[in-house]
Amino acid sequence: MLDVICYPVSAILWFWHKVFAFVLQSPDSGVCWTLAVVFLVFTLRLILIRPFIKQVRTQRQMQKLQPKIKELQSKHKGDRQRLTAEMQQLQRDHGVNPLLGCLPVLLQIPVFFALFHVLRSFKPNSLFSATDVQSFLDAKLFGAPLSAAITMPVEHIEAFGEVSRLAIAAVAVPLMVIAAVATHFTARANLARSATTLSTPQTTMMNNLALWVFPIGAIVGGPFLPIAIGIYWLANNGWTLAQQHWVLRRLDAEETADRTLAVKASPSGPPPSARPAPGQGRRGKR
Repeated sequence: MLDVICYPVSAILWFWHKVFAFVLQSPDSGVCWTLAVVFLVFTLRLILIRPFIKQVRTQRQMQKLQPKIKELQSKHKGDRQRLTAEMQQLQRDHGVNPLLGCLPVLLQIPVFFALFHVLRSFKPNSLFSATDVQSFLDAKLFGAPLSAAITMPVEHIEAFGEVSRLAIAAVAVPLMVIAAVATHFTARANLARSATTLSTPQTTMMNNLALWVFPIGAIVGGPFLPIAIGIYWLANNGWTLAQQHWVLRRLDAEETADRTLAVKASPSGPPPSARPAPGQGRRGKR
């Protein structure tokens, strides 16, 4: 099953490595391989942008249902089972599926493990030749091999030549910390924007994963992961922050345009609060 995901991930990585090898004229450099990993992330996230937009739309639809949810919570305060059934029925009636809010995260998990598998067991295949594989193994960023991890056995570190565990940690640790902090604050920003959204067991679980488990995973799992994975994690969070900003601005503009059209189409005109007070429109006329 993992091979089905690994092949397209490898293909995207191969493509971007060839692109930057041509642009930089340095296919074996750490910068070339680092950019290939970063643009692999950007490509995958671009493919997943439609599920992300659906996630945001779902959150906004659930915000609009909040008054009705509160009525149900008050009505069935002592009956948790009935409340859950009524809430699910309400969601079905309005075409809201809370699981869509979890979809982008769920889709990224197998991609992450596929990339981890590709980089950890990098070997010649139909895409990467033996020369390409050796190029990646020799590539260094600030003196640390991209394929190296802090907890690698001593004999594996010695195989890189004049590379120490300290040199690997000097690059890997800042990546781990920045990735963890970025993961936490990306999740916190998302939660702040959906503070009034209906909380369900599914959304609560995914929020806790994004807010705490994933950042802790970056710290705890970082020493066991290749530096290239840390770069992937950091690039992924950078994309998420930019994507949230762009998508939310786009949806805000759509909602504003819809409200404007609704007001113009209304036979009664704008609401009373938007109308001028009596005599206000005649000021200045004598």
